[in-house]
Amino acid sequence: VQLQASGGGSVQAGGSLTLSCATSVSIFSGNTLAWYRQAPGKTRESVAWITPSNNAHYANFVNGRFTISRDSAKNTVNLQMNGLKPEDTAVYICNTRGPITSYRDFWGQGTQVTVSS
Repeated sequence: VQLQASGGGSVQAGGSLTLSCATSVSIFSGNTLAWYRQAPGKTRESVAWITPSNNAHYANFVNGRFTISRDSAKNTVNLQMNGLKPEDTAVYICNTRGPITSYRDFWGQGTQVTVSS
């Protein structure tokens, strides 16, 4: 299962980053795509997810700062993150689940996001 994440980096508080996760045509078309994150010493948590029909959902802590979207021309799911806070520092990991993968979770390799105060 192809889940290739990119776009992480280091920004100051209040800054923005856009993460991208490239996948295959079949997974893009048939599965839910999601972003999770894991900070050092903390459990992995869901950030946002989007269904094949473009229904987007967000964790409460996002509070309107992030936007998840699907790019059908590139078979990618993007996470636009604005108003970043130091507590957003984590490895962000792309995930997919759905009928294409028999409802099993598959994970990408993750991309580091570091927000300095």
